[in-house]
Amino acid sequence: MMKVGLYIHIPFCQQKCLYCDFPSHANLTNLYQPYVAALCREISGLGGVLSGCIVDTIYIGGGTPTVLSVNCLSQILEQVHDSFSIEKTAEISIEANPGTVDFGKLLALRAVGVNRISFGVQTFEESLLLSIGRIHSATQGVEVVKMAQQAGFVNVNIDLMYGLPGQTTQQLSDSILQAVELDVSHISVYGLKVEDGTPFAIMQQQGALHLPDEDTDEAMYELTTQLLPQKGLARYEISNFAKIGYECHHNLKYWQYQPYIGIGAAAHSFWQKERLANMTDVAAYIRAIEQGLLPIAEREIPERSTAMAEYVFLALRTVQGMSVQKFNDYFNADFFTYYGDAIARLTGKSLILTTKDRIFLTEIGMKYGNVVFRAFLP
Repeated sequence: MMKVGLYIHIPFCQQKCLYCDFPSHANLTNLYQPYVAALCREISGLGGVLSGCIVDTIYIGGGTPTVLSVNCLSQILEQVHDSFSIEKTAEISIEANPGTVDFGKLLALRAVGVNRISFGVQTFEESLLLSIGRIHSATQGVEVVKMAQQAGFVNVNIDLMYGLPGQTTQQLSDSILQAVELDVSHISVYGLKVEDGTPFAIMQQQGALHLPDEDTDEAMYELTTQLLPQKGLARYEISNFAKIGYECHHNLKYWQYQPYIGIGAAAHSFWQKERLANMTDVAAYIRAIEQGLLPIAEREIPERSTAMAEYVFLALRTVQGMSVQKFNDYFNADFFTYYGDAIARLTGKSLILTTKDRIFLTEIGMKYGNVVFRAFLP
């Protein structure tokens, strides 16, 4: 039977961070219960679609899923189990922010089957947390990880960020070492990108956003990619590091061009070579579900050349790189013939390495991944 991943989007937060352009909203507590009811109806309606499949990963993301009550989260997971065939060893992940869970809630999440938790800590530096609009303190960031481990979570991720306003390389180093000291199984480290429409973008236009200079930003990247492997967390994707066996299986589906179904407002799916996106407006999503309508706002089967480029650069995000044979089989094409010019250019710049059956990013290629990815676009 085909294996498929589920992504369930919870578009609610206590407070929007100053850098965030994700489809999430604060001050919509009145929609929590109607949204959960709509989610459950959408899940139920997809049961027939996935009747011949086994769900082996479930990822509850946001937003901040843990702003919902345990009762709401339980309803969602119970509906998932009622509607789909779930693999016994399925990875079931939830995103959480410090300040939105306590020990009781963490125990309850374990009891309903959640076995992986990802904390949006971002930094353990108090002043930086304030400057980016986080709702938690550095102490809470440490305490919540310890609580999760005491509640039985073995598979714990911490998200960290670099390139934050006023951040120093030493502060990043301190945060990484603090995360390592907590003995988590997975650490994701992302460079700040100032996205259009965010408060940070407005501050930047006004000259009020003081980011680290290019050399400091580069030093932060180098520190991250060198320090974490030294501490026992191997890099397996551009921004992700894990102990052996604790790679995020759900995210690997995205990078390995495997099928997944997105449920909820703004959720995306990749199913039978088609990309689908649900409507982003939460109230409109709820109304559509209540009226028995599909909440899909966009659907597209990418053109062959676009799909080929996607396949390549998603796989290249991982340290494993891309299997040439799998590409050839999937597209009934010869990779080296189709992309010969691009491969020659990128190899000449030491951005990629190729073997008979694999293509990888070099260390330099990992650093300048976007340059490589653009080379494969039609």
